[in-house]
Amino acid sequence: MKKKFSFRRIFHSLRARIFLFAFLMGTIPCFILSSGLSYVYDRETLNADILSVSGEAQILINQIVTSGYLMNPTDDTVNITLSSVAQSFSGRILVMDDTLRVVKDTYSLYEGKTIIWDIAVKASLGTTAYEEDRENSFLTVAVPITVSADKSQKSSPALESSDETADSYGVLLFVSPLNQNLMNQDYQGAFIIFFLFIDVIISFLLAFFFSRRLTRPVTGLASSIRQVEKGFIEPHLSENRSTETGEVEEAFNSYAAELNRQNESRQEFVSNVSHELKTPLTSMKVLADSLNGMEDAPVDLYKDFMEDITGEIDRETKIINDLLTLVKFDKNQNALDITQVRINDLVETVMKRIRPIAEKAQVELVLESFRPITAEVDETKFSLAVQNLVENAVKYNNPGGYVHVSLNSDHRYFYIHVEDNGLGIPEESIPHIFERFYRADKSHSREIGGTGLGLSITQNVIRMHKGEIKVSSRLGEGTRFVVRVPLKYIEEEAADEISE
Repeated sequence: MKKKFSFRRIFHSLRARIFLFAFLMGTIPCFILSSGLSYVYDRETLNADILSVSGEAQILINQIVTSGYLMNPTDDTVNITLSSVAQSFSGRILVMDDTLRVVKDTYSLYEGKTIIWDIAVKASLGTTAYEEDRENSFLTVAVPITVSADKSQKSSPALESSDETADSYGVLLFVSPLNQNLMNQDYQGAFIIFFLFIDVIISFLLAFFFSRRLTRPVTGLASSIRQVEKGFIEPHLSENRSTETGEVEEAFNSYAAELNRQNESRQEFVSNVSHELKTPLTSMKVLADSLNGMEDAPVDLYKDFMEDITGEIDRETKIINDLLTLVKFDKNQNALDITQVRINDLVETVMKRIRPIAEKAQVELVLESFRPITAEVDETKFSLAVQNLVENAVKYNNPGGYVHVSLNSDHRYFYIHVEDNGLGIPEESIPHIFERFYRADKSHSREIGGTGLGLSITQNVIRMHKGEIKVSSRLGEGTRFVVRVPLKYIEEEAADEISE
């Protein structure tokens, strides 16, 4: 089904987020760098102009001071020098006295006028100041006219009468065009825009490439999951992968293999259950038809047939009860009726139920209790778990074999060991025997009966009691189950604290 276009879906896409992150990581630093370089270039160029003007200003100031130009602005030598310097800067020079009155203007416009400029005021206080006018492309630099406070360095009579503590006697104001590189902002802007445009294209292509490459395993995973959803449960991911995506792929492949195995187990289970449910019904029908076909059936034969029919009914009931028990446990996993129970009595009762079966199978059944044990369990469910273990030990045994059940405890747990010398379990089947529908020996299971649910039910019950069950077995030598359950029922929040 085609998915509807949605901006929200695009925003939540992993590929879109990787693309956006990579794109921004490629463009933002470049934008910041280009802006920073442009700013530094402007500042350095401006500072170079100011230093150049300041150097020329110091030469002029020496002439102004030594000639007494502030008191006699008609000195042709100084005027010629001022005009020459102004022309070299393609600008204008104003000489102001300490009252900010213009003594000399190379443009002859403001001579005799007092001009209160901010930078002129700052310079009159002894500080070089500048003002940048990008709109009109002018740079104005104001340099204080200063001399040493030492009289020995004051060669001008006009200045000798001044206050010895004064350092500034006027202001030299330069007005010149901005450096051509500073003026050409359009050129700089165009260069930056071109540079950013190239960077955007490269970042876009790289982000697109890496976002597709990095999300390919995820896309493959989604495709494989859709195959599982459609019933094809044998996909196998094998992409060019990183460590993290490799872990996802391995987990999915393992999950798909497990699904496939479970599906095969379910199919086998359906086949087994169908056979097990059908076999008793078929036997009962054959027996009933045989009786109906006999007009005067002997009483002994009639009784034998009825006993066989009763046995088949019991067998059918057992299969149905196992299925219902498993369904009930799935729906009510935490529903336990916990009470104080004497475990010795519970196990002895189970042994009494199974003893006739053991005698019929010629299997010796032995119970060994080391001490009286009282624990908090659900008596009905726990009895079922113990019964499944002991009954399996009897059923999967040989004539003349034995089943040894022992019961013991310590200060925290009680232990039930069920050991037999029967058929045993193949080593490769041991990890799977508690799985639903699994049957280690299908040929013997078919002969002996059952659905392969008993051990799964047993494990569920023991886990519900916050206990554990372990198994060890050798094929042809027998099997040993060890059950460990807390003496006091553990609440859910405290269960994780128990470890051994």
